Amino acid sequence: MRRVIFNQKGGVGKSSITVNLAAISAAEGKRTLVVDLDPQCNATQYLLGEAAEFSRDKPELSPNIGQFFAQTLSFSLKEKPIAEYVHATPHENLFVIPSNPELGEIEHLLESKHKIFKLGAALKSLSSTYDAIYIDTPPAFNFYTLSALIAAQRCLIPFDCDAFSRRALYTLLENVQEARADHNDELEVEGIIVNQFQARASLPVKLVEELRAEGLPIMKASLSSSVIMKESHEKALPLIHLSPRHKLTEEFVALFKEIDAA
Repeated sequence: MRRVIFNQKGGVGKSSITVNLAAISAAEGKRTLVVDLDPQCNATQYLLGEAAEFSRDKPELSPNIGQFFAQTLSFSLKEKPIAEYVHATPHENLFVIPSNPELGEIEHLLESKHKIFKLGAALKSLSSTYDAIYIDTPPAFNFYTLSALIAAQRCLIPFDCDAFSRRALYTLLENVQEARADHNDELEVEGIIVNQFQARASLPVKLVEELRAEGLPIMKASLSSSVIMKESHEKALPLIHLSPRHKLTEEFVALFKEIDAA
C-alpha cells in the first residue's frame, strides 16, 4: 500500500506521523519504505540522525530523491531505477529515500518537462519489494505534493483542532479530489488524523464532533500532544523504539491498526 501524508500547512506533524506509522509498520514485520519529498528533510533526519545532517562542509546524503528527479531532466543519462536511491535505516524492515534541500531549485524544470508522473511509475515498480510505502510531503501544494498524490493509493490528512485548520481542511479535500479526478482514480482519502488533541478541552472536542457530523472521515484514533515527541526527534528514534508503552506511542499503534485493518 502506498500512502501519502498531506497537508499544505507546516507544523501539523506530517513528518512525525509519517515516520512513526512507518516505524510501527516495520516493527510489525512489514518491509516498509519512507519517501521524503520535503526539502526540509525532517523525515530523513528523524530516521537517520547524524548521518543525514548536512552543512556547508558536509554534503547532503547521497543518493537522494532530488537526484532521482534531476536525472529525469537529462536525455544523455541513463536513468537509474528508484531502488538504487533507497537507504537502510538502523531499524529492521525500515528503509528511506532521503530528501534533498535543493529540490526547490529544479521544481520549475520538472513542471515544464511534464515529469509529474515519474514518481508514481517509480514507486509502483517497488510494489513487489515493499509491503508499505509512506510518502512525506512539503508544506505546500506544489509539484512534489501532486506527484505524491498521483503516486499514492491512500491519503492521510493531519489536522490541528482550530478554526483556521478547519477552513483549510475543505481546500485540502478539494485538492485531493481534483488529483483523483484528473490523474489518479485509485486515490482515496483514508482519513483525517486529529493531531495534538486535547480530550479535556471543550472546543477541540466540539470541533471534532462537528466534523464527524458533516460526514468527514475522521479517524477514530487521535494523537495527543507530548514532550516525548521532541525527545524522539532529538534522539532520531521513533516512539515505538524509544518508549513503546508511552501513551502517545499507544495512540500511534491504535492509529496504525485502524489503517492497517481497512
